[in-house]
Amino acid sequence: MDFALFSHVPWPEGTEPKQIFDDITEEFVLGEELGFKSAWMAEHHFTRYGLGSASLVVASNIAAKTTTLRLGTAVLIPPLHLPTKLAEETATLDLLSGGRFDAGFGRGAAGSEYNIANVPGDESQTRFQEAITIVEGLWTTRNYSFKGQHYQVNNANLVPPPVQKPHPPMYIAATRTRATQEFVAGTGHPLIIGVVLDTVDALALCHTMVDLAKEKGNNMRMGQIPFFRYFYVAETEEQAKADSKAALDWNIDMIQWRRTFDFGSEVWEKMEDFRKTRTELPPSYEYLYENRAFIGDPDQIIAKIKALQDQGIDYFGCNFSFGGMPQEKVTKSMRLFAKEVMPAFK
Repeated sequence: MDFALFSHVPWPEGTEPKQIFDDITEEFVLGEELGFKSAWMAEHHFTRYGLGSASLVVASNIAAKTTTLRLGTAVLIPPLHLPTKLAEETATLDLLSGGRFDAGFGRGAAGSEYNIANVPGDESQTRFQEAITIVEGLWTTRNYSFKGQHYQVNNANLVPPPVQKPHPPMYIAATRTRATQEFVAGTGHPLIIGVVLDTVDALALCHTMVDLAKEKGNNMRMGQIPFFRYFYVAETEEQAKADSKAALDWNIDMIQWRRTFDFGSEVWEKMEDFRKTRTELPPSYEYLYENRAFIGDPDQIIAKIKALQDQGIDYFGCNFSFGGMPQEKVTKSMRLFAKEVMPAFK
């Protein structure tokens, strides 16, 4: 079993972006020391949900402070980028990190991000597919050309080329949209599972995608799929729940809140005002605890991960730093995980 770290790099009210970046850097550097294989960050724009608007810049900073940790994007949103520029920036990160970059791509889920960037949402699928095709083509092909519905490349040679050959590992997110599932299965690249699906639904999606890829002549294995969960381990289940409730509540409330914006965002408004005025509630903490998050004592966590392993999952990602979790709790939980949980999977 390989273990990874993941974060949206959340920015709750009353916290400072510089400190959050310092904390996530500390977390990822510690992760390398503790034996995690990789660390992944999400891309989000115009929201306190995450400070990953320039996730490749943040990853580059962390690359300079680590030596073995792989650096992943979960996920980059290609329709919000110029594909040729995205190919250049990802190849540069691969070069600077000594070939430690893992490229995760996805369409994203927030209409406000597309609207503020003036990218039509109804073009997201075609832009997504074209952009990924272009990035992979530029990574691998001399004198590369492409002519699509939205983008065109004429006889281009990527500078610099990536270090990893034939290109950095690629992972592509898909959820319920059949067109995305068909595209991902057809690429031959592994799926990537984020934190927002219930575990049973996420596992069902993994099996669906493995079967669909096989139908298309590709070998996508369950063991290749990075599988991320909201995560917290403490000495007792009671302590784990007490430590994680406020942070997980903030996270799920933020997901609900940001979906109310077609344009603009919640950045300079107060979550408490939203909580007082909303007319329906998101999933409860207890629901998330039972169905989506991996929270508990070491024995409970081992059992949960072993259940995934029984389904063929061999690459598990821990989202320790969600919803403004205090840094001392993040690092304490990480150390306990490395001491009490990791040895069960060696």
